[in-house]
Amino acid sequence: MILSESVRDRLEYLGFRALKSAATALPLEAASWGSGLAWRLIAPRLQRQERVLRNLKLAFPELSDRERKRIAAAMWENLGRTFGESFHLRDIVAEKRIRFEPKERLDEMIRGGPCVVCGLHLGNWEVVGYTGKLMGAPFTAVYQRLSNPLVDEESRKLRAFLYDGGLVPKTPVTARTLMKAAKSGGYPAFLADLRDDNGAAVPFFGKPALSTVFPALLARKTGLPLYAGAAFREPRVRFVIRVERVEIPRTDDQAADAVAGTAALHAQFEAFIRRAPEQWMWAHRKWV
Repeated sequence: MILSESVRDRLEYLGFRALKSAATALPLEAASWGSGLAWRLIAPRLQRQERVLRNLKLAFPELSDRERKRIAAAMWENLGRTFGESFHLRDIVAEKRIRFEPKERLDEMIRGGPCVVCGLHLGNWEVVGYTGKLMGAPFTAVYQRLSNPLVDEESRKLRAFLYDGGLVPKTPVTARTLMKAAKSGGYPAFLADLRDDNGAAVPFFGKPALSTVFPALLARKTGLPLYAGAAFREPRVRFVIRVERVEIPRTDDQAADAVAGTAALHAQFEAFIRRAPEQWMWAHRKWV
């Protein structure tokens, strides 16, 4: 029997609501632990495990197969924990489970005013959005829509409170929206570590990786500073946000400057990942 798209969407939505009810019925730490354990046990047996191990071998050829499998298992647990925690983001904020280091960098960002902030899929990446709350700044973030519109809207609501400048879906007009926000004193925010087939090939763990140039181009065109941020996981569902300034050259070749800025951004991403390789999402198709 073939289900219509609308029926399938509703069934998936009911499944999502059931997961949400189960997760919110548990205390935060229990929801995180349970989801992490389930992913750690199940995910390594699925097809994506092969890509994870290939990517880890590309990035860390010096490691043994056993060590790469250990990192992969811990990565799946981190992803599971992040999923379970997505239903408790307000609790994470309310219970003050996030700190920012170093404080001097936060002070620098507050004094500097509008900026472009790029996160990556490391630790619990949604937590990076809390930087805007700490700064008193209206971050405008971009997200990739889910194929199911009902689940997409429900998922968006879970994290929208972190972005006072709005949480907007990636569409053909998003670039203009963000450019307008940047020019009017806004704070565009992105997750910029995924593959972009229309992007530039920049070095990443010693290999070319197709990456979006738009954040660096936006910073270059507007003169805003560019920062890379990561929310590292710590024990007992606690997080530390670390942010570093990314320098962009300003020559007569704006396009080349944007590519150079993208390469610098990915160099900082790589530095973050090397600090906690088990916390980055190795399961996606990043390299050329």
